[in-house]
Amino acid sequence: MNTSEKEKIAVRVSRVSIIANLVLSVLKLLAGILAHSSAMVSDAVHSASDVFSTLIVIIGFKLSGRKADKDHQYGHERMECVASIVLAVILFMTGIEIGRSAAVAIIGNDAAKAAPGAAALIAAVVSIVVKELMYRYTVFHAKRIDSGSLKADAWHHRSDALSSVGALIGIAGARMGFPVMEPIACLVICLFILKAAIDIFRDAVDKMVDKSCGEELEQRMREVVEGESGVERVVSLNTRMFASRVYVDTVISVNRDLPLVEAHEIAEHVHDDIEQSFPEVKHCMVHVDPSDK
Repeated sequence: MNTSEKEKIAVRVSRVSIIANLVLSVLKLLAGILAHSSAMVSDAVHSASDVFSTLIVIIGFKLSGRKADKDHQYGHERMECVASIVLAVILFMTGIEIGRSAAVAIIGNDAAKAAPGAAALIAAVVSIVVKELMYRYTVFHAKRIDSGSLKADAWHHRSDALSSVGALIGIAGARMGFPVMEPIACLVICLFILKAAIDIFRDAVDKMVDKSCGEELEQRMREVVEGESGVERVVSLNTRMFASRVYVDTVISVNRDLPLVEAHEIAEHVHDDIEQSFPEVKHCMVHVDPSDK
């Protein structure tokens, strides 16, 4: 799958996310106002903030899909990593704010002045179902195109679903006379959101600092090179991540008595086999060493 196809999928998924978040924001805001539920109003604001994060995903994909130019001769794929980092920071701040609000409510022993209406409960259930479905839809396509920023946006959907779970527990608790249930649930939700943010941040940073693609994938590449006719042994094989793509640098040993043209043809075959066998490889550089014998 080429960069253009990945971008089309990401933009399509992001558009669905924006529409779903806008509709849910309006629904939850109306329910919160009509049912006198501050928790549901806060949840509506959370859904509205997800629209901003999805726009960042679209911008990141648009920038990463630009062709290489004089100033960026290796392309712009790492712009998606930048988008993932921005989204991870937003997700982390969302988790911190949810945790802070919950802690203040518990310490201050805040209690609802009036039990919220049933409309808030219905809105919370609808939000949980829709946002969980959006998470599964988005994370499926994120894995399909190996997109860190789309995965981050998927976790925004799940954080919103978890937030709605907290709102549902809190609203139900308030209606039963236990308003403290909401902030306690929110503290647990906060921890899940913070972990997701840290995982997304670490993944994006790894892809920006030339981390290897992993021993398993490197071993498969080594086997492909070793199976190439004319290759006596693989002297070295190194990889580095470039956003979701991989650069490969390998040194092979060939018969020292071979003419330069034949040695070059072997190197070309290794280059082509690696790039054709592993779609995630952006480029393979092959260096030829003469054998010891």
